[in-house]
Amino acid sequence: MIEPAIPVSAWSPAEIVELANSTDEREWVPTAREGVWIRPLLFDTVRGAWVNVTRMRTTGFISRHAHPAPVHGYVIKGQWHYLERDWVATEGGYVFEPPGDTHTLIADPGESLTLFWITGCLIEVDEFGTPTGFADVFTRIEQAAKHYEAVGLGADYVNRFVR
Repeated sequence: MIEPAIPVSAWSPAEIVELANSTDEREWVPTAREGVWIRPLLFDTVRGAWVNVTRMRTTGFISRHAHPAPVHGYVIKGQWHYLERDWVATEGGYVFEPPGDTHTLIADPGESLTLFWITGCLIEVDEFGTPTGFADVFTRIEQAAKHYEAVGLGADYVNRFVR
């Protein structure tokens, strides 16, 4: 006999169950850098966070940026590194980026897939540390909605990730 499930509160948002490494290319949102896409998995509008898989199929400079809040990463496939660090994020590796960290993401040869959980925002900076742009949960939602509309999934496709 199967035990009855613990009741879920009527106030609880719906679960999200998605394939992180989707084979549907329409689900991969292109970034400003050619050869780099993000696969949204969660847009947490209450905490100001988002979870996505970043796919890199290029080599070299991706972006220089800072985070005022923590970032967690798990490398699913491949490898990459930060110019300012002496380590390489490799397959199966976990990376914690503390609040206030600034780094330059470099894509290593070969495809990489990394699951990132980003809280707050990502502040793009130039080589002097001067802010040049930013991304937050709301700009990421808008970016994904625009892409999904353009590829025929419909702008509201993004709603499946919003909580």
